[in-house]
Amino acid sequence: MKLVARLLNDMMEDGVVCNYAIFGAVAQMRYTEAVATLDVDILVVVPDPNRLDLLGPIYAFCSERGYVAEGEAVRVGAWPVQFIPVFDRLTESAVENAELGDIDGVPVRVVAADYLAVIALGAGRPKDLTRILALIEGKAVTRQDILKLAERYGLASAWQSFLERFYEG
Repeated sequence: MKLVARLLNDMMEDGVVCNYAIFGAVAQMRYTEAVATLDVDILVVVPDPNRLDLLGPIYAFCSERGYVAEGEAVRVGAWPVQFIPVFDRLTESAVENAELGDIDGVPVRVVAADYLAVIALGAGRPKDLTRILALIEGKAVTRQDILKLAERYGLASAWQSFLERFYEG
C-alpha cells in the first residue's frame, strides 16, 4: 500500500489529478476490522472532467513509472488499483472531506466513515450494505451521521429502507 500512497501523492504533485481519496473496502479497513478485498478503489478529481478519455493521463503517468494496466486496474506492487472519477456531488464532497491517513510514513487521503457509508448506501449491493453495518457496529459512524448525509444527497428513502430491513424489521 505504501507504493499506492506514493503514486497518488505524486499524481497530485504533478497535476495529473486535482485530488483523490481511497474508498471501498480498503478505506473501510481504516475504521473496522480487516475485510477481504482484491483491489484498491480510488476516487479521483481530474483536471479536465470534459475530456473524452478521463483516465488517459492517469494510465500514462502510471505506465511511465512501470505500473502496468490490467483490465480496468493498474498493478501497483501487489495491488490492482482502480481509478474512478468522481461521478456526483456525493463523491465530490467525499473527496473534499477526506481524512488524512498514514501508510508507513506516507500520507494518504481516505474517505471519511460517514461518506463511505452513504456511498455504500447509494450503491446498495449486498457487500455495500454489509459495509454500512460494519461501520455502525464498529462505532466508526452513527446512524444520525448517515441520516444527515443521506438527506443532503437524496438518499433518505434508501436509508429508511436500510433501517427497516436491518434494525426495525
